[in-house]
Amino acid sequence: MKAFIPQALSRILYAVPMGVFGLFHFMNGPQMVDMVPKFIPGGIFWVYLVGVALILATVAIIMNKKARTASYLLGIMLSIFIFTIYIPMVMNGVENAMGMLLKEIALAGAAFFIGNHLSD
Repeated sequence: MKAFIPQALSRILYAVPMGVFGLFHFMNGPQMVDMVPKFIPGGIFWVYLVGVALILATVAIIMNKKARTASYLLGIMLSIFIFTIYIPMVMNGVENAMGMLLKEIALAGAAFFIGNHLSD
């Protein structure tokens, strides 16, 4: 049975928001620096590095070049954020943290799912 939504469209629908999130890291870097855990030195460097990683993952997934690797690496990066940023936020009672945690879990899961259905 043929897929209802073509694979290329599925890749684009997932990747484009990641690219926008990457751009947000450059546009709002100073405001995002507080999300970098205090035990990790470098602050703003990590915000911009994540922005680059999100944009590169977007390009790889859309172009379907090393898309499987990019999806897996994106899923790993998002999973790291789950444990270093969002779970501590939930545990500290930060407003809206549970919603952000669930969003991040869904995005990481989708990255792994997409990676399982793409080839390099």
